[in-house]
Amino acid sequence: MAKAGCERVFEDTASGAKADRIGLAALLANLKRGDTVVVWRLDRLGRSIKDLIYLVEQLEDAGVGLKRLQENIDTTSTGGRLVFHLFAALAEFERNLISECTHARLSAARARGRLGGRKKRLDPAKRKVALKLYHERQYTVVEICRMMGIGRSTLYNYITEAERNAHQQA
Repeated sequence: MAKAGCERVFEDTASGAKADRIGLAALLANLKRGDTVVVWRLDRLGRSIKDLIYLVEQLEDAGVGLKRLQENIDTTSTGGRLVFHLFAALAEFERNLISECTHARLSAARARGRLGGRKKRLDPAKRKVALKLYHERQYTVVEICRMMGIGRSTLYNYITEAERNAHQQA
């Protein structure tokens, strides 16, 4: 950014998908008419094309330009604004493709029997024992959890899952 002639640099360390972006808020608060915001890539600036377009309109209304270093886009010109909208649309398209591919891979893994996430604390036989102890009501939840080596929330999750499965089979 220093090579691009930036006098001040504002930076967010969180993902562009996060709503509260302190660096962006500070940048917007410090802008004056005639300033130019310089970014490396558009996808670093907004979460969606709608957000990007809204932000660029805010900048234009305030008399502030936007310059993208990677493709040398400068929204202070008509052609630059057109190219900005094209690249913003492409950036959103790319994010959507990545999201779709991720969901497709997860679905394919589930179809192959891979569930993802943490492994179950108890195997099905021990889970059955824990549920039996719970339904017999001879032991407290805390005692059952101690015997089985699980936490209360885990036991309650097993109970909820068993009830859901019973309703689906009925």
